[in-house]
Amino acid sequence: MGMNSVKGYLQQKENLVNSFLESYLIKPFSPGVLHDAMKYSLLAGGKRIRPILCLTAYEACGGHGEDILPQACAIELIHTYSLIHDDLPAMDNDDLRRGKPTSHIMFGEAMAILAGDALLTDAFRIFSQNNNIPTGRLLSGIHELASAAGVMGMVAGQAQDIISEKLTPDKDTVNFIHSSKTAALIRASAKIGAILSDADTDTITHIAVYGEKIGLAFQVIDDVLDIESSTEELGKPSGSDKKSHKMTYPSVYGTKESKNIAGGLIEDAVRSIKKINGNPDTLVSIAGYLLTRTS
Repeated sequence: MGMNSVKGYLQQKENLVNSFLESYLIKPFSPGVLHDAMKYSLLAGGKRIRPILCLTAYEACGGHGEDILPQACAIELIHTYSLIHDDLPAMDNDDLRRGKPTSHIMFGEAMAILAGDALLTDAFRIFSQNNNIPTGRLLSGIHELASAAGVMGMVAGQAQDIISEKLTPDKDTVNFIHSSKTAALIRASAKIGAILSDADTDTITHIAVYGEKIGLAFQVIDDVLDIESSTEELGKPSGSDKKSHKMTYPSVYGTKESKNIAGGLIEDAVRSIKKINGNPDTLVSIAGYLLTRTS
């Protein structure tokens, strides 16, 4: 799949995800300000890479992506909650996200916290709706998602990220932060697609490794872009990692070596995904595309 074809595919899937997310919050509820805060952050844009990977992995294993749209989009609710909370003054203290004022700037800290809480909780309501997926597979998918989002993954990574500010950067710590905070949920996104398709154990393992590797590469590239791109390109303040004394791959390895590491991770991901019992072509193309992204 050529670069333009990958872009077209990602855009098509992004539109599908956005349509579902818009319909999810189309009906207002009380209190209206909570609805507004959830909608503001959830529909503020973004690449939707996590739900897209879930849909694509499901299709790589022989399924039809739209059959698991609620489950894939539930992952985006969890990702969005994490962004709202990460931006809070007590955390990363950012006032710009996806080119727009962050949730607490628009709605105040209390409502931003509650909007995040609501998205996290509602994600599991949406994921668990039984749209003709066998209950055992749904349960396995929920277990995978909760493991990746909580103390086994994203929350642990965020905690270590906060603890590590202003400490001397080291390889083990930065790897733990990135593997937990970013790669865990990206790995889970791909793996859940395979689980819901009832793929064989080896295929699920290969897809999980693929997700882990591209998830880590995604964050390494993010670190580099924070240094090399402008605020307008990123949609959030550039150079914020350095200002906050964040532990990043460039702070440990330098920018050039970080790019080499990202390239190696993408190669590992492609090697793993080519072993699946299914059609890996689109997942291979997505991996290559992620290495070339500029925002």
